[in-house]
Formats: sequence, C-alpha cells, structure tokens
Amino acid sequence: MGARVLSGRRMSHWIGIISLFPEIFGPFLNAGVLGRGIKKGIIGVDLWNPRDYTDEPRRSVDDKPYGGGPGMVLKAQPLGDAIKAAKSDKGEDCHVIYLSPQGRQLTQNMLHQFLDKERIILVSGRYEGVDERLIESSVDEEISMGDYVLSGGEVPAMAFLDGLSRLVPGVVGDDISVENDSFSNGLLEYPQYTRPTIWDGKPVPDILTTGDHKKIDEWRKTQALGRSFERRPDLFGNKRLTEEEKRLFEKYLEISKQERTDR
Repeated sequence: MGARVLSGRRMSHWIGIISLFPEIFGPFLNAGVLGRGIKKGIIGVDLWNPRDYTDEPRRSVDDKPYGGGPGMVLKAQPLGDAIKAAKSDKGEDCHVIYLSPQGRQLTQNMLHQFLDKERIILVSGRYEGVDERLIESSVDEEISMGDYVLSGGEVPAMAFLDGLSRLVPGVVGDDISVENDSFSNGLLEYPQYTRPTIWDGKPVPDILTTGDHKKIDEWRKTQALGRSFERRPDLFGNKRLTEEEKRLFEKYLEISKQERTDR
C-alpha cells in the first residue's frame, strides 16, 4: 500500500517519508541537487501515507486527546503500520526519526553522523502531535529543526533530506563546494561575489581579482572567522581554533579596529 514515487536503482542511501500529505514532496524531489541525486540512482526516496493503513471509513488518522484539551492527536496504529510497511520493504534496521520540536536540534555535525545510516525513515507529525506510545514503540530518536512552530513535519523532512543528500558522495558535483558550506567546518561561510566587478557602485574586494590563490584563501578564512564571530558568537565560541585560525582572527580584529578608527 506504500506510495512509491521515486526510487534510486543503485542507491547508497534511502529515505522513507511517512506523511499525510505526500503530494507536497513531488516538485521538491524532482528539482535541484536532490533531484539529480535521485535520477543518478545515488539516493532513493519513497513515501507512505498513514491514511492507507487506517480502518476508519473516512480514512481518519486522528482523534481527540485523552484528558481533554485543544486540537487533535495522530493515532498510533496508522503511523505504526506505515512504519512497519516501510521496514518490510527496506529492512528492520531502518533508523526511524520523528520530526518533533521536542527532539535534538539538527546540526551540520549531526547530518554527517547520519551518513552512517543507509536507510532512514522520517515520520512527519501533524496537529498536536502523535500518540506517545508510537514514539516509545517505533521511533529511534526525535529531531527538531529549531525553536519555532510549523504546521507539520513535511518542511523539516525536506530540510533534513536536502541537507543529508548534499553530503552523500556524488550528489553534489563539486565536493569542494560542500566542504566550504556554512557550518561544515564549524564556521559561517565567507562572503561570495560574482560579475560584474562593480554593481550599484559597490566593487568586488580587490583581493578576489588578483589571481593570487594563497592570499584569496587567507582572506576567505579571515572573513569566515570574523563573520562567525560577529553574527554567530554562539557558534564561534564552540569552535576550537587552530594556530593559523588564531593568527587570522587576530588579523581580523586589527583590521576591524582600524576601520572603526578611520570612520
């Protein structure tokens, strides 16, 4: 009864998604880097709708919460049976993640760790959440996208899938691009520029037009350190700097101090 929409033939990683709204994923799975990864057969993605596993005449999968209160709660049985169907297809060792605001907040480092899981099932919640017994019996861990509220787990599922797919070898054409992404080395990415050299009266930094790759690399590292320090002090505070990074950061502070003086 599973609704298989896309699947890699020689996949190295597979993601199963449990969702009440599988149609949301159609355009997303066909576009961009992820779409190319699926077409290449590197990544497989399948969808299961819990409504296909309910005995209710109207395909209902939710009910009022015990103890009273607002909203509705997703029932354990349809979700549990959907998970069982996915595991029956791909194996009992599938790692099941419930996308929930109560879980650990997803980070780039965690995505790297999930590369060790070749088969993952993402459970997208809705309404007031899911019956706790489903989490206790069928979920390996809960993951959060951040401290904010969304209508359901579909957008977090897309975010997880997009972030993970970029790390799978062969999905992104340029591996160096992935290595330089924000958070990949514990820092924000350096600022980027392209043609024209001057736009709206603003020039590209001179160093980027010199062709001196050593100096350009040093400038980029310095900018990444400074940008992380200013915009994400929490991130910067957790970064253990190498001796070279300490030198470059000191250089950044000196330049910033001089710029403030010149103003």
